[in-house]
Amino acid sequence: MSGPSKKVVDVAFKASRTVDWDGMAKLLVSDEARKEFATLRRAFNEVNAQLGTKFSQEPEPIDWEYYRKGIGSRLVDMYKQAYESIEIPKFEDKTTPEYKPKFDQLLVDLKEAEQQSLKESERLDKEIADVQELKKKISTMTAEEYFEKHPELKKKFDDEIRNDYWGY
Repeated sequence: MSGPSKKVVDVAFKASRTVDWDGMAKLLVSDEARKEFATLRRAFNEVNAQLGTKFSQEPEPIDWEYYRKGIGSRLVDMYKQAYESIEIPKFEDKTTPEYKPKFDQLLVDLKEAEQQSLKESERLDKEIADVQELKKKISTMTAEEYFEKHPELKKKFDDEIRNDYWGY
């Protein structure tokens, strides 16, 4: 195998090794997302299989001598000359340069979204821990202890009492 088809197969093979399908599958939460992910993975594997078989094989060399014996050298030489004169154009990738910057920007956006997600996850974990702590202490906690953790509520209640607003 040589030329562009070998490059395509090599890139596809490397891509299939670097994709962490199991790691990505663990991140999915909805059944619809899992279904779409399975479809994507199946399509990816089918394309890789086609690239690995259909385009990776070199054509078998033609045994010109075999045909010369059966058909005659004049006709076979004419076909051989025509066969050897065929030039297969090299693949010129015009799509990658167009979409490479967009893809790179998507990777940057993905990293930013990942960082924001991690920050939000940390915040939510802290909030969950606070709520669980509050849940454990709620039966024995005094109003002063609660207001120490939530001074904005104490200020709001004090303002309501001061303004003689009792919620009706």
